[in-house]
Amino acid sequence: MSALTLAYRFAPRRRRNGLQEQREETLLPKDVPVINPDVTAAEAIADLKTLPRWMYILLMVAAPVMGLVFALRGPSAFLDEDLAVEDLPSTLRAEMMADSPVEQAMTGRRDQRLLDALGEIHAERGNEAIRVAVVYGAGHVPAIVSGLWDRYGYRPREAEWVTVFVQP
Repeated sequence: MSALTLAYRFAPRRRRNGLQEQREETLLPKDVPVINPDVTAAEAIADLKTLPRWMYILLMVAAPVMGLVFALRGPSAFLDEDLAVEDLPSTLRAEMMADSPVEQAMTGRRDQRLLDALGEIHAERGNEAIRVAVVYGAGHVPAIVSGLWDRYGYRPREAEWVTVFVQP
C-alpha cells in the first residue's frame, strides 16, 4: 500500500501525467477553515482486510505494481475511460466498480468520516447561510448527496467541478 500512496504523491510532479496538484492555499482564501476527515493507512488496511482473503491477497500483491505503473504512466493507465464530470458512473466498468466490495472497503469509512464532518458543520452553523466546499473525487459524490439528503434533507443546488486530470 505504501508503494501505491507514494505513487499518488509522485505522479503530479511529472507534468506528462496530466495531474494537477491540489493545494489548499491555491484553491481557498487564507481565512477559510479546512477540515480533513480522512482515514489512516492502518484503517484503510483494516477495511481491506474485511474483503475475502483471496481478494485481499491479490490487492496486496497488485498494489506495488499498480503504484509503479501509476507513477510512470499516470492516471490514464487505469482511469481514463471512466473519468467524467458526472455524479453517476457513465461506463459499465465504472458502474461495476462503484458497487464492488473493493470500492466499498476503500471508500466506505472515508465517506462516513466526511459525512460526520459535514454533520458537525451542520450542527454548529446550520442556521447560517454558508458555503461549504467538499474537495473529494467525484466517486464520493453519490454517498455525500444521499447522506446529506437522508440526514438533513439537503438537496444539491449548485456545484463547481475542478479538473484534476487532463488527458496528456
